Parts: sequence; C-alpha cells; structure tokens
Amino acid sequence: MSKVSVIGDGGWGTAIAMLLLENGNDVTIWGPFADYIEEMRQTRKNPRYLAGVTLPDELQLESDMAKAVADANVVVLAIPSHFYDKICVQLADKLPKDCDVVSVSKGFCEKTRKRLTRTASKLLNIDDVVALSGPSHAEEVSRGIPTAVVAASNDVERVLRIQKLFSNKRFRVYTSTDTIGVELGGAIKNVLALAVGMSDGLGFGDNSRAALITRGLAEMARLGCVLGGNSNTFAGLSGIGDLVVTCTSRHSRNRGVGERLGKGETLEEICKGMQQVAEGVWNCSIVCDLADAYGVDMPICFAVKSVLEGKATPLEAVGTLMSRDSKHEHYGK
Repeated sequence: MSKVSVIGDGGWGTAIAMLLLENGNDVTIWGPFADYIEEMRQTRKNPRYLAGVTLPDELQLESDMAKAVADANVVVLAIPSHFYDKICVQLADKLPKDCDVVSVSKGFCEKTRKRLTRTASKLLNIDDVVALSGPSHAEEVSRGIPTAVVAASNDVERVLRIQKLFSNKRFRVYTSTDTIGVELGGAIKNVLALAVGMSDGLGFGDNSRAALITRGLAEMARLGCVLGGNSNTFAGLSGIGDLVVTCTSRHSRNRGVGERLGKGETLEEICKGMQQVAEGVWNCSIVCDLADAYGVDMPICFAVKSVLEGKATPLEAVGTLMSRDSKHEHYGK
C-alpha cells in the first residue's frame, strides 16, 4: 500500500483518487477551497466536477496542502493548466523527499508556456515527473468503465512503479519513454477537438469530422516530432486514442465548447457558464506560437485560433481550410 496525495479536486483528480483507493492505497484529495472540501466530506459527493458519483468513506479530503501531502509516497498533480504553476509553487516546500510525482493534467502551463512535466520538475526542484495520459474521461473511469492509458518517463524503474500503482482489471497502463510525445498529444488534441465541435455545431457530418481528426493527427505529429517526440507515439493512446475520444465524446468539454461556437454563441458567453475549463481554449495560442517558431504548418489549429480571437466565424474558418492549395497526401505533411 502506498500513501497517495492527489492535488486537485476536479473530476479527473477525483476519478484518479477513487481508482487508486480501489487499488488498496491510502488516498487523500487536496482542494483549494476549504468550504467545498468540507461539503464533499459531509455529502460524499463532488457535484461541481463529477456529478452522480459517490465518494467512498475511506477517501480522505483535505484543504491544508501540508497535511494532504505529509508522508506521501506518491503525489499526483491533477491541476488545470491555467493554475498549474501557481499550485506547484505552493507545493514546492511541502513535497515529501523522494516521493514519486505524476502529472495527469493535459496542456501547457499558461505562465511558463512549457509542457506540464517540465514546469512541475523545475518548480518542484525534482529530476523526473511521470506523465500519464490517454483516452480517459473522468466520468467513465470513476464508474469502472474499461480504459487504457500510457505513463511516460525516462526513469524506467519509476514508470514501472507508476504502472503497477495505477493498473487494475479496468484500468490498463502501458509505459513509454517518450514523455514529450505523450504530453504533446494530450495538449494538441484539445485544440483539434474545438475544431471538430465547431464542425458539429455548424451541422456538418461524419465526413467533416473524419477529415478534421485525420488531418488534425497529421498536424499533431508534425509539431510533436519537430519538438522531439517519436512519431509512433502519435499513433498510440496519447495521440490518436485521446484525439478520437476528445473529438467524439459527449463528455468532452473542448468538443462541447466548439459545438456551441459553431451554433453562434460567443466564447465569453460559453466560458461564463462553465464550472470546468476547456484546456484547448487556454492552450491554442501556445500551440500556434510553437508552430510559428518552428515553421510547422498547422492550418486547423490556426483556424481555431482565428475563431477564438474573434477574427473569423466558424463558417469562415471552414472556408479558409477548404480553399487551401491542393496537395499530395503524406502522413504528417
């Protein structure tokens, strides 16, 4: 049995905590708001972020970060990218020595504009942070629906420990040494899901969705490989796997935001009523800035950026994509 602290009381953090508790570990969730943590403790519910799921009595809840991580063997970072650096700074002087740190968040840190494991490693002053990613909606994991993900680290012994810690008969964990590729897949797919959502909101069909997913994968692999990822990673769970589920699922916040944009709502109207963030909205500009910096062609992501910035309507963005010069198809080109 390990003592595990999950930093973040959102839907994914809660689902991960329940999974690790089921695997026989001593698990505590930390959340930033004492009144909401107390409500969760009393009701054994998390209505804001994971409605309809009952929290086991054994699952501990804590708003004092130092208490939450005291003597932890494993600390799981389940923090929205928008707040990632701030929470890591708070955690730095409280992190137990020699504990394993796992990042289950997806995206880029908004402040540092870096991959999340790089941000955590620097701010926590530790050598290695494991990235865990893949097609894994919290709503399904919390209900025991079979799921497969990938854990990535250059430290083989550490990643094998994390694989064993998280794995059970309904949650299968593969390992990888390509942390760059695994994290980039999880970040870029959110931007692409906004594009698919816009297509759905405009009333387009399966043909359009399939084209966006396929060509979106090409964009993901192009940028990912330039930044040091392995092309094979983007054909795996953290690449095409996560892309498909985020672009097609009713649970996907990014696809949902895109759909509402396609139906004519403004981004301000959509975000005002959301309890949880859609990471693609925060990360789209970072993806496009990286593409510009490295000379990578990513027309779908730039089309999404133009809509988010109010420079084009979703229908105009589609027109721009469809009127591009004709090309020969190459994977990743």
